[in-house]
Amino acid sequence: MNRTMMSQTPQPQAAAQQALPANVFGICFGLAGLAQMWTTVHDLGETALWPGAALWLVTAAIWLGTVLAYVSRLAARHAWRAEVAHPVQSPFVSLAAIVAMLLGVAVADYERPFGEGVFVAGLILTVAFGSWITAQWITNDMRLAQWHPGYMLPTVTDGLLAAASSARLGHRTLAYVMFGYGVLCWVLLGSILMLRLATQPALPAVLLPTLAIEVAPPVVAGNAWLTLNGGTIDALAAGLAGHAGFMVLVQFALIPLYRRAPFGPGYWAFAFSYTSAVTLGIRWLIVEHVSGRHALTWLLVAPVTAAMALLAARTVLALKNGTFLPQVPDIRPADNGTGLKQG
Repeated sequence: MNRTMMSQTPQPQAAAQQALPANVFGICFGLAGLAQMWTTVHDLGETALWPGAALWLVTAAIWLGTVLAYVSRLAARHAWRAEVAHPVQSPFVSLAAIVAMLLGVAVADYERPFGEGVFVAGLILTVAFGSWITAQWITNDMRLAQWHPGYMLPTVTDGLLAAASSARLGHRTLAYVMFGYGVLCWVLLGSILMLRLATQPALPAVLLPTLAIEVAPPVVAGNAWLTLNGGTIDALAAGLAGHAGFMVLVQFALIPLYRRAPFGPGYWAFAFSYTSAVTLGIRWLIVEHVSGRHALTWLLVAPVTAAMALLAARTVLALKNGTFLPQVPDIRPADNGTGLKQG
């Protein structure tokens, strides 16, 4: 009897070490943003092709490994329904398909049919999931305090990235459709999220980095529109840039708040938003023929690349020390509103 109890004692600890929340997909999503930034720098004639290509390969490898590990975990625990129903983690599930969509666009530069096939598959999955999860928000008894900026990922971010991706592949009608889809979802969900952030209790510390996602809609929309209109600074492009600049300034004011967040997968929420903001800034420098734009481009690219390298290094170290992933694997929809307990 004692031997049986002793053999069972380590099991909760082993299970905790295998916890893999959906927001871990933020790692490959952030790397995709970095790859996009370097690809844009290449497209503008500022650097060679290989940095962007290498980053896309790294993104693909990490995405594939994460998908396999995540699916294996859900299959072993029979937790499919609980995962997509979770009030905090469920929006991050969409990142798996969104990254696939972005990878498809990158692959299309080398193998058009295969790349477009991956893009279309990712687009269908993200739109299907976005439609399904929106229906759940409408029909379920949701508490406003459960909402966080990650709720914009399945529809807003998906739609705007799909618009930019479609335009890059030459599908202009689809690009306009997805641009309208993303912008209208941004108007609707952005209003709800601002109400939640302004009137409800502060986000739990582990979710504070999701505030960086507030930068994503205007910068992704700005990048998408510049791709759609051929790189012309028109009234809409200027308006989106103005809102993007405002949201970037808000981020500086939130730095003291971010210092309270424990390090974990949530920190990767900074990666895509900030790299996309730099991408938009670089495109403006080039399109507007700003004096000293080449030097300014590298003043933007170098710090954000260094920051991403530090984030990746700290992630590897935390994984090695067993402190990066949450220590409680159980997913309970009726939890305390965070779904995570950082070790």
